[in-house]
Amino acid sequence: MDAVSLPEPSAGAVLRRWLQPYRRLFVLTGAGCSTGSGIPDYRGADGAWKQRPPVTYQAFVQDPATRARYWARSFVGWPRIAQARPNPAHHALAAWQRHGRLAQLVTQNVDGLHQRAGSQAVIDLHGRLDAVRCLDCGIHQPRTEVQAELARRNPDWLAKRAASAAPAPDGDAHLDGLDPRHAAIPTCPACGGDLKPDVVFFGENVPRERVGAAQAALRGADAMLVVGSSLMVYSGYRFARMAHEAGLPLAVLTRGVSRADALATLKLDADCGATLTEAMAA
Repeated sequence: MDAVSLPEPSAGAVLRRWLQPYRRLFVLTGAGCSTGSGIPDYRGADGAWKQRPPVTYQAFVQDPATRARYWARSFVGWPRIAQARPNPAHHALAAWQRHGRLAQLVTQNVDGLHQRAGSQAVIDLHGRLDAVRCLDCGIHQPRTEVQAELARRNPDWLAKRAASAAPAPDGDAHLDGLDPRHAAIPTCPACGGDLKPDVVFFGENVPRERVGAAQAALRGADAMLVVGSSLMVYSGYRFARMAHEAGLPLAVLTRGVSRADALATLKLDADCGATLTEAMAA
């Protein structure tokens, strides 16, 4: 009798089996979790930048021209973030939480899509793009208010926005035909200070209380799962290293390489949404 060749198990089936022993799962998500919602990611499958790196905190704070260019680009890119909808990856993780399988969800993303999918008590490691804070007095205001003020002060941008939008991650966009050199950028309505999205820029430290809350949650977990992140940025990689040093099982689900591949007990190069949905299935 000829040998029967059995099909290889799917990534979702493999992840479902890996998850079975664990009841206190710590999940860290990255940009690959939101690509299914139409939000681009920063890096390719090899972990290298797909485009030029985003603006740094130091340049934003120190250079008025950089701030103007950032707000012009963000004016173009923000509507795509605001209109994005959760995809199957976000919905699967929210369902895991409802079923008591997810102890803590930490995200490096700033799009708020986990919360829109119904996830609770999410630690937004890098902040949220839908809020803006003053660099001087610290007050917050909704991003929608700043977007409206940008449009009011720069009416010519509205006509050019559709033609100039080449989307980039985190609400940014490449500009074509939109000149930010003479942009009128809103300032704080309370003190007149400079405004910045309430997100952690490259070169800026993640607030200590967020890191501490995530570390405490990881210490109470029995396994860690990374979803859609290359972990090339230390702010996320630190948790994978911490899990490994504590002897916790670590699974990485992402397209291409990750910085934690050598630490992982399971590595899956597969689509996040389809894999998480199947892993959640009974």
